[in-house]
Amino acid sequence: MPLTELETRITDAVDAVGPGVASVESLRLVRRNRWAGPFGAQAQASAFVIDPAGYLVTNQHVVDGAAQLRVQLADGQELAGEVVGGDPVTDLAVVKVEATGLATTRLGRSEELRVGQIVLAIGNALGLPGGPTVSTGVVSALGRPLPGSDFVFEGLIQTDAAINPGNSGGPLVDLSGSVVGVNTAMVPFAQGVGFAIPIHAVHRIADELRSKGRIVRPWMGVTVAELRPEVALRYGLEVNSGLLVGEVAPRSPAHKAGLKAGDVITRVGPKEVRNVRDLVSALANYPVGSDVEIGYRRKGSAYATTVPLTENPELATASD
Repeated sequence: MPLTELETRITDAVDAVGPGVASVESLRLVRRNRWAGPFGAQAQASAFVIDPAGYLVTNQHVVDGAAQLRVQLADGQELAGEVVGGDPVTDLAVVKVEATGLATTRLGRSEELRVGQIVLAIGNALGLPGGPTVSTGVVSALGRPLPGSDFVFEGLIQTDAAINPGNSGGPLVDLSGSVVGVNTAMVPFAQGVGFAIPIHAVHRIADELRSKGRIVRPWMGVTVAELRPEVALRYGLEVNSGLLVGEVAPRSPAHKAGLKAGDVITRVGPKEVRNVRDLVSALANYPVGSDVEIGYRRKGSAYATTVPLTENPELATASD
């Protein structure tokens, strides 16, 4: 029976991206208790090739703490994998294998996705043998935070394409065969609710992980909390929204710029901030070493100050 036009587009998309999809097996050494010796715990997930020189993208939680990584390419090659860099905030990691001339996936433009668009989730679902599993669905929503988390970088693509254990790190693909996201999570108590990291965020993060091994993020040095109207009224803050500064780290950029506990941050550059997600999203637009104007309220009056952004010294030291 001949395929319909839609079926042909789906199978062509799978054929286009399939050669660049890989499975990843991680081995972790764990202890049941302090008296027993360590034993190996294996987990299987997915990845996809972004550079024919042997670079693949997967999820950070897939490789975190792994003593060994084995990568099986679509052509059956099985190679040792090395973590080039990982970022727990975005749950992305880059893995390198010693191979060249690999079939690569084509990266798309997740900025152009529309709700209702058909997408395919491809990966090593449940670790089943016989090649990657393909599931179809639609883009259910865009810019989603992951339920239960305070902040997810750039927001996530929500899809009803089936994402199962083992799909983590695999590509979410449009009907042109372009990767538009990295499958990252499912909600175990729901049906038809999965999430993927948009590929436009992956571009920049993967490049920085390859060059630096980590993501360098700007740091102000403040502890903040969302300001609710009842809190503002109780403390007579004369402002209805923003971020209440609870603590300013000594010698931090915020401290040098004159911010104090009790101030209410209302603006980062031209962007108004109402919650922590707004603050982190706005700061992501400024590289370390740049200056950003912060608008704030203090004792009923509006002020602005320039904060010279740096990297958090504790994170910089931990990565050395």
